[in-house]
Amino acid sequence: MSTMNLFEKIFNYQVISRLGETGAFALTSQERSWLRMMLEHPTAAHAFSIETKEKLQQVLQSESVMDIQAVIIEKAKSRERQVYHPLLRQLRHIMMQSDSVRITYRVKNSGVKENQSGFPYKLEYSMVKREWYLLWYNTRHHMLMSTKLHNIISVETVEIPIDRAEALKAKLADLLESRKEHAVIEVVRVYNPELSRILYAFACFEKQVSYDEQSDIYRIRVTFLGDESEFVLSKIRFLGTRVKIVESGNLQRRMRESSSKALARYGVES
Repeated sequence: MSTMNLFEKIFNYQVISRLGETGAFALTSQERSWLRMMLEHPTAAHAFSIETKEKLQQVLQSESVMDIQAVIIEKAKSRERQVYHPLLRQLRHIMMQSDSVRITYRVKNSGVKENQSGFPYKLEYSMVKREWYLLWYNTRHHMLMSTKLHNIISVETVEIPIDRAEALKAKLADLLESRKEHAVIEVVRVYNPELSRILYAFACFEKQVSYDEQSDIYRIRVTFLGDESEFVLSKIRFLGTRVKIVESGNLQRRMRESSSKALARYGVES
């Protein structure tokens, strides 16, 4: 690897990291054109407030409109749920105001939990199940809950004192921290040029990247919740020989188990 290539990689990673820390995004002209086209979609009226949509349209009015209908044909596919959910905007507003909620939602066996008091903490999208989940703290039963937005029947805002909201946020942060797991994924050196693609595979996880100049090795420290370990494994399997797990006994054990089962299917003893 030449000194210039090494400098470019480190510099590009630092720029991307700084942008991520400040919440800024570098958009290409194609992405701006795509966004302008998406604002014309009927669901945009539900995804954005009127003020936000008008502001985006004003900012993007000088961009050309991307016409993809003439070049892209969508084949028939099985029905899937929309990525956007009507409750997203309401719940985000409630969380921004640090308010509590009263939720009525469906449970298994066609049951319904009515008027459950709780504090909403975070909205998460499951890439595996393709559904939105609300993480919230049930103040009546003192439990951390994860509820599909698809199962929520109604949400009512309940105002609470600021000090109470801050105390609940701290308690939820501690509960989630206790559920976190870590894994260190090493990039096989010959695949260093594919670092961007490898990082993209872990885009939905909290991660840190380190680089050892002497060995020319990148390591990615991935942080995830315990119930997301199978999804992390699916990403590692997708990357194949490009990466290997160097820290995380649980993930290494699961990889050995799945590898042994695959070999046994073809009559090979592991």
